[in-house]
Amino acid sequence: VMHALQEHPDMQYVMAMQESLVVAMADGFGRASGQLTACNVHVAPGLGNAMGALYNAKFTGTPMILTAGQQEQGHGLMEPLLYAPLPRLAEPLVKWSVEVTRLEDLPLIVRRAAKIAMAPPTGPVFISLPGDILNAEAAMDLARSTRVDARAAPASEALQAFARRILAAHRPAIIVGDEIVKSDALSQAAEFASLLGIPVYQQSVPYGAHFLSEHPCFMGALTRTQKQVRDVLSAYDLLVVLGADPLRMSVFSEISPLPVGMPIVQVGLVEHDLAKNFPVELALLADVRETLRALMPVLREEGGASLGPRAEQGRAALAAVNWTAQRRKLVTDISGKAKAAPIHPDWLALQVVEALPGDAILVDEGLTSSRYITALHAHRDRYGYHALASGGIGWGLPAAVGASLANPDRPVVCYVGDGSAMYSIQSLWTAAHHKLPLTVVLINNGGYRIIKQRLKSMMGGDHFIGMDFAEPAVDFTAMARALGVEAMRVTAGADLPAVLAAGFRKPAPKLIEVMVDGAL
Repeated sequence: VMHALQEHPDMQYVMAMQESLVVAMADGFGRASGQLTACNVHVAPGLGNAMGALYNAKFTGTPMILTAGQQEQGHGLMEPLLYAPLPRLAEPLVKWSVEVTRLEDLPLIVRRAAKIAMAPPTGPVFISLPGDILNAEAAMDLARSTRVDARAAPASEALQAFARRILAAHRPAIIVGDEIVKSDALSQAAEFASLLGIPVYQQSVPYGAHFLSEHPCFMGALTRTQKQVRDVLSAYDLLVVLGADPLRMSVFSEISPLPVGMPIVQVGLVEHDLAKNFPVELALLADVRETLRALMPVLREEGGASLGPRAEQGRAALAAVNWTAQRRKLVTDISGKAKAAPIHPDWLALQVVEALPGDAILVDEGLTSSRYITALHAHRDRYGYHALASGGIGWGLPAAVGASLANPDRPVVCYVGDGSAMYSIQSLWTAAHHKLPLTVVLINNGGYRIIKQRLKSMMGGDHFIGMDFAEPAVDFTAMARALGVEAMRVTAGADLPAVLAAGFRKPAPKLIEVMVDGAL
């Protein structure tokens, strides 16, 4: 690699200070660009450190080639330091895991890895590189790379059956997910919703820009509270699922989020998600965008003259309750917290959203302090919003660095909690080294508020041990400066609008630490 970089100075090499950060940066780059990324970690402990970040990339299907150096072939039999069977370690979290055993096989393995990573459903792959392979030399032809074009629509008979089932429903609703982003189907999904005039919900883990928020049919994201989701969905008689794992929950409940007998029709390229947890009447293994393009003319033909008036009536009925209407009410409610001291986290979230430049990318790992982010921040392009998909914290800071590297002409804002930041604070060094236009808004509530919330809600307890960053308190501004990033601290809500606006305008890495109320 070092030789190649010397011969190809146009290639950018990005260093991070810990292996999990490397993988999370590659994840953020891939999610914010749709491009294949490559990253390297060091032997077994390095891969072990990176497993949490690789777990995140698995859930988002990020196309990534992860490599790791390995002890020389044969030497591993002696069980030396730093050795483990690397392909077996990585295998549960990747699409393909392999170790190179002959230098001559390397071109084939690299081509296959890239093809597998980019073929829908996309995802990470792993290559183990033994030391003797890395030290060998031979003339090799990497040949041409291959990309599988999976942009296929269903057969005409399937489209007709799908259209007729939707039109037969009296109160259908749509649930959208990440394949809207992967297939670049935002505009087609919006047109589809307008054509039918029916409500659209984002899947229960809303980790991307899965629908245009300001569309008149958009209702917001479903929660991960089973009873609440069940109550919402009980109003409908058909769910149309577009490229989603629609009802992925967090905490166990005896209550199913899906109302009894609720029919579902579903389309997507992630076969595993089709009818995964609930029976589906019609499941189409196809690209979402191409399916919608082919489906809408069929709907117009089958729906006839009554389709337009019915859709118009449906859109009008949603005007008072859609995402835009809900946002207006929420902004009014949150504005009443403007003078709270310490700063209320909901007020901070509103100020961050209001101050964001129009072309900004928001990377969100605010957890308890971002409960209203998706209800306030409007999704307008498929790469404009990225949030935690797997629940494994520490992803946000390095992912924001990766997103910024992928989009050097767009400002990136990372909205991250103090607990999450402690997993990956070293990412700031990489941001400083590359002089990225990245602003980190770090929410300091003095501890693990989310664990306190879970303990109180699930067990009824309020005796919190080992959940506070106190005695001593953590000085995030000092840490940021030590890593080469400009940093400031905000303690008064009145100062927020000006500080955030100035910070977001300045195209340089910086951290704004905001002291918020940590009370439950």
